[in-house]
Amino acid sequence: MAVEAGALRRARAAAVLLLCCLGASAAAESSRTGQFDVRPGGLVHSHSETLGDHSCIFTYASQGGTNERWHMSVGISEDNKLFSCSIWRPQGKSYLFFTQFKAEITNAKIEFANGFSQGAVGGGSDVPLKEDEYVIHENTVTHKDGLFNSELSKLIIVARSGHDEL
Repeated sequence: MAVEAGALRRARAAAVLLLCCLGASAAAESSRTGQFDVRPGGLVHSHSETLGDHSCIFTYASQGGTNERWHMSVGISEDNKLFSCSIWRPQGKSYLFFTQFKAEITNAKIEFANGFSQGAVGGGSDVPLKEDEYVIHENTVTHKDGLFNSELSKLIIVARSGHDEL
């Protein structure tokens, strides 16, 4: 358990470092943010952003309410070894009932991912999903049937590039 906790701390530190690097190096193609509407109605929808050889694809189905404006940011570290994808509702809390979600990363292996039922806004704090509500695979993060409480407001993924350039 101590080894897993240490690995988790290192992964979180890597995620913070990557986000800082992306903010500090505002090169034209080191990061990109797109906006999209999360639509209720129970149908499966997807949104994706691509940067270089990497893509982040968010697929979901939700119920209740009306469309919500969400953001997806993707970024690549200066050494092209780390790729990040963040999906979130800027207002911090979604009022939609998510029946499913999946985030997929192409050409990279996930090193760290975390989901949140509520994002930090207005002095509040992020509220993480319980670890048993979602599962992290090599290149996907998905809800767990029967355990996911249908609340999602933010998802953060950091992945290591699947190849090294010579």
